[in-house]
Amino acid sequence: MRILSINTTEKWCDFISFREIKPTKTNFINLLKKLNFALKGKNFLGFKREMLMFQIRKNYSNYVSYRKEFFKLYREVMIKLNQCYKEMGKNQVNMISKISKIQYKPEVNVGFIRDIGINTSRINYQLREEKHLPAYSFEDSSHYLDELITILKIFFEKLIQLAEKEDSLLIFTNHFKKIDRRINGLENIIIPNINEDIIKIKKILEESERESFVRLKKTKNLISRKIASNERS
Repeated sequence: MRILSINTTEKWCDFISFREIKPTKTNFINLLKKLNFALKGKNFLGFKREMLMFQIRKNYSNYVSYRKEFFKLYREVMIKLNQCYKEMGKNQVNMISKISKIQYKPEVNVGFIRDIGINTSRINYQLREEKHLPAYSFEDSSHYLDELITILKIFFEKLIQLAEKEDSLLIFTNHFKKIDRRINGLENIIIPNINEDIIKIKKILEESERESFVRLKKTKNLISRKIASNERS
């Protein structure tokens, strides 16, 4: 079974006409087809909107838990960093941080996966650690520095996971808004306009058929009287 694409909804704007539609049977049939197509599109978009709502609720609950865990870890990082500043001084910590760039090589690759027809980003993060001696001495450094480095490795992983969750949530929300606007446009503008045109043309065609029937009946009566008159003569 072929499923309508959301991109086909762009054609529905063609249904809105700013000129009078000629009351012909051809236009009447075409309007019925357009109405059927618009109703199918509305049903499909409604189904798509329900799936997006399910994904938004699911992603939001995951996002809240990840966010809570992330900020808890962020608080621990800031506490450890502040303790390092107190015992070693900010300048020394900054210098160790710059030297550590030689030892740690972060690699980040951004890819995409398709979920319910929507592309969402996936970040592949790896922290490669070169086999070098530490960038600091164990005697002159604070024990909080080792704890800070350990927590920071986990911190960046959690940061990327939170970014993925937040990005997916924003993408699904934006698609939900677009689909909701299209459904509102179909329900409040396009479908009512098509129904109004169908009713107008139907009334005109019915009136035209009645007039044609009356004319044919009168013509038949005239022909019948003329034939009867010729037969008497």
